[in-house]
Amino acid sequence: MSFNPQNIAVLGASGAIGGAFKELLSKKYPDASLFAFSRDGENKIDYQDEKSIAEAVETATKEKPLDLVIVANGILHDGKLIPEKSLKDLSAENFNRVFEVNTITPALIAKYFLPKLNKQQESIFAVLSARVGSISDNQLGGWYAYRASKSALNMIIKNASIEVARSNKNAILVGLHPGTVDSNLSKPFQHNVPDGKLFKPEYSAEKLLEVLCKLTPKHTGKCFAWDFEEIAP
Repeated sequence: MSFNPQNIAVLGASGAIGGAFKELLSKKYPDASLFAFSRDGENKIDYQDEKSIAEAVETATKEKPLDLVIVANGILHDGKLIPEKSLKDLSAENFNRVFEVNTITPALIAKYFLPKLNKQQESIFAVLSARVGSISDNQLGGWYAYRASKSALNMIIKNASIEVARSNKNAILVGLHPGTVDSNLSKPFQHNVPDGKLFKPEYSAEKLLEVLCKLTPKHTGKCFAWDFEEIAP
C-alpha cells in the first residue's frame, strides 16, 4: 500500500530498535506527529502501570487517531536472568519477568492503543516478536521463557486482530522479527550468528519499515521477518 502515516507512536523508544525506528520515521515522515515513549525519555511511560499506558495514548491522540504504532519492548537477559539451556535452569522469577516484558506489556499496550487506530484508512499496530516464538520452527529447544513469551505474544496478536477487525476493517496487526540485531539484548549470543546476519539497528528498522509498507488488511494477525517472510506459528 501507499503508506503515509500522519500520527505515529513508538513505544520502547529508548531501546536499540525502538530508537532506530524513532529516528527513521522522523526522517521518512517529517510532517507526521511522532510520539516516542520510554521509561526515561521526553514522553515518559511506566509499562507496569495501566494508568500510565492510558495517559500515553491520550497524549498521542489528542488531535488525531494513530496511523502507526510500533511496540519495541523486549527482554532476553538482564543481570541474573539468562536464557535457559535446560529444564534445570527454569525459575518462576525469570518466567514472570520475561512474560511481564515480552507478553503482558505489549498486551496492555494493545488494550489501550488499538481502539485509537485510524478507522478511515489503513493503520498498523506492529509488535517486535521473534522467530524463536514459532513452535513449528523450533528445532533446537532451550530458551524456555523467551520462546514461550514470544509464542504467547503471537497468539495475542492473532486474537486481537480478530477482535479489532470487527470494528475496524482497516486495521493491520502484526508481529515483526527484526533478525539478530547488534544490541545489548543479543550481545552475549552473537558468536553463533553467521556472517552478514548481524544487523545494525538502523538496517533492521529500514527493512521492517519496508515490510510495513507492503502490508494490507489481509496480513493482519500474522508475523513477518525483516525480509517479509511469514513466520509459521
